[in-house]
Amino acid sequence: MRRFRRLYYDIFSRIYDRFVALHSHDRLDSARGFLTALVPAEEGGVVLDLCTGTGTLLPYMQAKVGEQGRVVGVDFSAGMLRKAREKTSRLRNVSLVEAEAERLPFEDESFDAVTCSHAFYELKGLSRERALGEIVRVLKPNGAFLMMEHEIPLSPVTKALFYVRLLLAGSGHAFAFLKQELSLLGGYFASVEKVAAPGGRSKVVICRKRCA
Repeated sequence: MRRFRRLYYDIFSRIYDRFVALHSHDRLDSARGFLTALVPAEEGGVVLDLCTGTGTLLPYMQAKVGEQGRVVGVDFSAGMLRKAREKTSRLRNVSLVEAEAERLPFEDESFDAVTCSHAFYELKGLSRERALGEIVRVLKPNGAFLMMEHEIPLSPVTKALFYVRLLLAGSGHAFAFLKQELSLLGGYFASVEKVAAPGGRSKVVICRKRCA
């Protein structure tokens, strides 16, 4: 199944950006700008973008932390990372790493913030739990995990595409997560807050790490 999912994303990478634009009604990426503004990282900070996909969020994060900061994008799909490389080839302090979200190759407390844009729902059961554990592990004290996801679309056509996408990705568990995301995330973080993105098509869930 893991091999099928990787192949699916390698193929999906060719149309992914167009699909997200249709799904979120956000062709100008205002939602990503909104997410970036919420990230608690200053100039010189270090940010991890989990399941970075085609890397659309990475230039935003690079602008936030500046030339002295560092941004790392992680994805398990080589196809997605190829697209991300095209968008970030001129950004010297942006790195791309091929890895699973549930097994991050980074030291403890390495990042000021971890983001995940329109991808976290697609992690299944145990993989999602392990990924959350890894996120907590690599976050610095007082760090935050910011998850941006689509609200369930109102349009019947777009709603159907949303569900088909989750099913094709093997993420039937996402439907259960949709109904109780705040309480589930609250089991890993000190506080969880949901904020609606501009236009109401996406949301950002801000999860703050417990201090030792």
